[in-house]
Amino acid sequence: MIRVYLVDDHELVRTGFRMLLQQHTDFSVVGEAGSGEQALAELRKTPADVVLCDLHLPGISGLEVTDRLTRSDSPARVIVVSAQEDGPLPRRVLAAGANGYLGKAAPAEELLRAIRDVARGKRYISAAVAQQMAISSLDTTGSPFEQLSVRELEVAMLLVQGLRMTVIADNLNLSSKTIATHKYHLFAKLGVNDIASLTRLALQHGLAAN
Repeated sequence: MIRVYLVDDHELVRTGFRMLLQQHTDFSVVGEAGSGEQALAELRKTPADVVLCDLHLPGISGLEVTDRLTRSDSPARVIVVSAQEDGPLPRRVLAAGANGYLGKAAPAEELLRAIRDVARGKRYISAAVAQQMAISSLDTTGSPFEQLSVRELEVAMLLVQGLRMTVIADNLNLSSKTIATHKYHLFAKLGVNDIASLTRLALQHGLAAN
């Protein structure tokens, strides 16, 4: 029996995962959380083999959850399931210790295969994500977004999506002042002065879709 823990701030997504897994006798959903903080607290006392984790969470991000679980004595292996299939994030997540990465558009059978493979000690990267990583590796100049911190990268992506500062603050469970500070730092690191320039740079380096 593979014990699975679900982490996603959207209840409908967790419900969908849970209903899918309950249809198969080799899976057991042992818990779920809507935030990284809640997940880390519960996983200290809830044994799990595989953690399905969203990347964008309020407060602690999925990348931070992955990093903390990897550095702890938890036996749980992490699969990040995210709408973000390109750009620098998949590589950053895998470098942080994730055992799997696939997009939320992946078919159900692929998700089940990923969980089973990771539970057996393998690493699983969806074909779409692997292709994007291979393409980005051909860019010998590197991405300027690599120099951003995890939180700065998250804020940058949300700004590119056109979200207002107050909305980003609510999404990440941070103050508007903190978001403004992250914005200032990421603009300085990337050498941009406005959202339009940030968006063009993000498109150029695969952080956003046309």
